[in-house]
Amino acid sequence: MKYNEYNDLLKKYRKGIEDMESFYWLIAVAVLLIIEITTLGLTTIWFAGGALVAFVASIMGVNYLVQFILFVVVSVILLCFTRPIAVRYFNNHRARTNYESIIGMTAKVTSTIDNFNQTGSANVNGQEWTARAEREDDIIEPGTQVKIVAIKGVKLIVVR
Repeated sequence: MKYNEYNDLLKKYRKGIEDMESFYWLIAVAVLLIIEITTLGLTTIWFAGGALVAFVASIMGVNYLVQFILFVVVSVILLCFTRPIAVRYFNNHRARTNYESIIGMTAKVTSTIDNFNQTGSANVNGQEWTARAEREDDIIEPGTQVKIVAIKGVKLIVVR
């Protein structure tokens, strides 16, 4: 094989790889969109936008390094600037679950809350819950009204 023939073959090989770059970006767009459609979590759509911009740059013959930089920059910009707006408008109908809805409410202590002895319970909305004090050294007597500040596992975390 002569040098010119080898050089021509190498050029064809490089051209084939360059043509495939656009295809890879298009595959990335499709995969990211499929993931977004199946999860509906507003997570991969931003990266699909970046991959789409890189795909267009690839078609225009831009260097692969520039394509990758465009992908990263556009993805980060979309993620940082449009995600908060999208979350506000698309995720505002989320219903709080039963346990989330009682955080911030008041409860009545029904048995002494003592974290050291791992005892205590409180009644909220007619339901009996195991309760623990937020501060480890607090002992809260029965009949005391407490505020629910968190839930860890199946235990209310309360403060006076």
